[in-house]
Amino acid sequence: MNDEQLLRYSRHIMLPEIDYEGQQRLNESRVLIVGLGGLGSPVALYLAAAGVGELVLADFDQVDLSNLQRQIAHDMASVGQDKVTSAAARIRAINPDIKIRQITEKLTRDNLAAEMAQIDLVCDCSDNFELRFAVNAACMHARKPLVSGAAIRMEGQVSVFDPRQPNSPCYRCLYREEGHEALRCSDTGVLAPLVGMIGSLQAAEAIKVLVGFGEPLVGRLALFDLKRTEFRTIRFHRDADCPVCQTRVD
Repeated sequence: MNDEQLLRYSRHIMLPEIDYEGQQRLNESRVLIVGLGGLGSPVALYLAAAGVGELVLADFDQVDLSNLQRQIAHDMASVGQDKVTSAAARIRAINPDIKIRQITEKLTRDNLAAEMAQIDLVCDCSDNFELRFAVNAACMHARKPLVSGAAIRMEGQVSVFDPRQPNSPCYRCLYREEGHEALRCSDTGVLAPLVGMIGSLQAAEAIKVLVGFGEPLVGRLALFDLKRTEFRTIRFHRDADCPVCQTRVD
């Protein structure tokens, strides 16, 4: 790191859990962010500010006026633009040292497999169950940690799935693929600060995993009820019948 970077990241370097070596690991890390909406916005901005060296931004949607109530990576000038283009401009304004790669086509099992070879961690900020299960399967097969978040109405949740740990469950252990209908903000609503809180927690968990400190939410699901301002954490285990975990190589 040069002198400017040492100053930029000085508040991280002062933390014994991160220090110079941890910040260097962040600077050398590559993270795929799936979805640049309400959750993906704070995830992308905080990981960029924290110094994650390369961000791969994946979203095939465009910015709509209704997004601006909560999707803080975008602004009025972004309306009509691809979300990845808008988010990339905001990231560069915060930290020009960050490398950015943009993906605007839909993610599938085939291109997800190719992406896994080029990144160290995935933050799933999507609102589509089919995509969530595909991202989970790709991460488990490639042994890449996955930080998953969701938020709707006034409730949110975050968990970490790390296939490098033999007993770590996966997203499919927690949710069955059948019988899920994705709840969308356009149908049910969401309080704007909630996605910022959940996205910030995702970013924090990603940093913990990348640097290697603390206790990430592996095998635990953090649930937040905004109306009651109440956090609770539940533990869950690997499902012996999970079709994804049955094909994992621990």
